[in-house]
Amino acid sequence: MGKIAIVTGGTSGIGKEIARGLARAGFLVGIVCRNEMRGAATVEELTRDVPGARVETFIGDLSVLMDVRRVAASLEERFDQLDVLVDNAGVHLLRAKVSADGYDRMIATNHLGPFLLTNLLLGLLEKGAPSRVVVVASEAHRQADRFEVERLAEPGSYGPAGSLRVYGRSKLLNILFAQELARRMEGSGVTVNAMCPGAVATGLFRDVPGSGRAAALLARTPVLRTPAQGARMALRLALDEEFEGRSGGFYSSTPGAGLLPTAGALKNPELQRAVWDCSARLVGLPAL
Repeated sequence: MGKIAIVTGGTSGIGKEIARGLARAGFLVGIVCRNEMRGAATVEELTRDVPGARVETFIGDLSVLMDVRRVAASLEERFDQLDVLVDNAGVHLLRAKVSADGYDRMIATNHLGPFLLTNLLLGLLEKGAPSRVVVVASEAHRQADRFEVERLAEPGSYGPAGSLRVYGRSKLLNILFAQELARRMEGSGVTVNAMCPGAVATGLFRDVPGSGRAAALLARTPVLRTPAQGARMALRLALDEEFEGRSGGFYSSTPGAGLLPTAGALKNPELQRAVWDCSARLVGLPAL
């Protein structure tokens, strides 16, 4: 069967370009997506554009824990091992919504769903070792609101301005999860890294007030990147030899980000463990 990679949210934007790059590298690519028609269209596009591409879809909504478990079961039934998992799917909701399981839907989609899916696939990743997990996070983690760990997914009330802070929280949770998972997987052959794709021209922020005007201005500069450019760091982390054995890092593609100090939360192992334990409880996993 060859090498196998799973990409969540692979029907548009960065996710589609990550899937395209992995297909070009010879991987059988499994795309996890919500919409069956968009999934089929993506398979048709990639198999047309990439000679010999092998692409399959697995339908599920990452904000719904039952869907996540069903997708994981389907992947375990289909594959004996995994070489790469890219947790890419994400949403930015302008107003607070509640997930099917009673959590804030943005946190459920961006953090709890990927947290559960990755945990359920660790057995396949260990069988495929050396294997890699890539978590698509964001420099938006610096805009995270203050939150109590025990209430990290609690539904709240917010509008467009507040949504930026909650989105930032979800991206901070992504990085904390990657850091803690990297620590837990030491010696297993499974490496875990998080990355920021930079400001990318995708549909993620299309409804944010003023974003259209800002995007039009940024498109004339090197700041705003195409989805293909945004996918490059994720593909490097998934494929390049220079990252073999490297784990627990956060790599940013945002110009100038390297000059910024590391957010204090990312230097806090106790917070990483606390977020893990709370997330495990919320999704129904044992907190080990």
